Amino acid sequence: MLLYKAWDAKVRAAEAMTLQATATNSSSLGLWSVAPDSGATLRALQDPQPTPHILGVQVPCRIPFKIGQPKKQIIPKTVERDFEREYGKLQQLEEQTKRLQKDMKKSTDADLAMSKSAVKISLDLLSNPLCEQDQEFLNMVTALDTAMKRMDAFNQEKVNQIQKTVIEPLKKFGSVFPSLNMAVKRREQALQDYRRLQAKVEKYEEKEKTGPVLAKLHQAREELRPVREDFEAKNKQLLDEMPRFYGSRLDYFQPSFESLIRAQVVYYSEMQKIFGDLTQQFDQPGHSDEQRERENEAKLSELRALSIVADD
Repeated sequence: MLLYKAWDAKVRAAEAMTLQATATNSSSLGLWSVAPDSGATLRALQDPQPTPHILGVQVPCRIPFKIGQPKKQIIPKTVERDFEREYGKLQQLEEQTKRLQKDMKKSTDADLAMSKSAVKISLDLLSNPLCEQDQEFLNMVTALDTAMKRMDAFNQEKVNQIQKTVIEPLKKFGSVFPSLNMAVKRREQALQDYRRLQAKVEKYEEKEKTGPVLAKLHQAREELRPVREDFEAKNKQLLDEMPRFYGSRLDYFQPSFESLIRAQVVYYSEMQKIFGDLTQQFDQPGHSDEQRERENEAKLSELRALSIVADD
């Protein structure tokens, strides 16, 4: 009990000495003042936030200086928003270009596969035993085979045209984006360096102006100047050229898509001729599609009537 009282007395004495010293220094430092209604409560005049207590005395919360986070707004928010908007449009354009190139490649591959399959079917029919037994059927399959080979030739020509005038330009256009993205990364790195050195300058500006501090401040400003100029140059170049690059996409792609349309028109015009000629060779005058369907159903019924295909 006696030990506790002695310790408590020492603590109270330490509190009193701390309060007296703090109150004495308040007028000269301009940081602290004693509340008029309490002789034991201190508050920070320049810090509106609550501060921790040590032996009943408030002490200021010191926020350590963070390199790379300057207090000064080095880029206007409107400029940063403009940059993000323009770069976002180019990122979307890059993704759309890749997707379009991929879809065009799938389309041409499917076209080639279709015409090759048609030729394969006609060749298989030519090797069918029916062609050896029925001259009329052989003539029909031969005409079909000729038509399919012509279709395949025109299809190959169309695909080659699309490859040269659409897919290759898409590929070349897409090859520009890695350089653009690298330029944006260099701009971001320059911005980080700018922020770091600006924060360093602010750090020395806030310190007491002694000889060593002034020397370091001068050195920091000298380091900052070329970095700031480098960032501003990179930023200006991108802000000037990104909208121009985005706006040029129409002039670049319009000839490609005009060529795509022409290739499709030529191909389907030729297909109309090929299959028109083929239809004239096989069409029986006076036979409608409904009549042919009825004839096929009648023949199929005859086949089903055979005992070898009858249901059990």
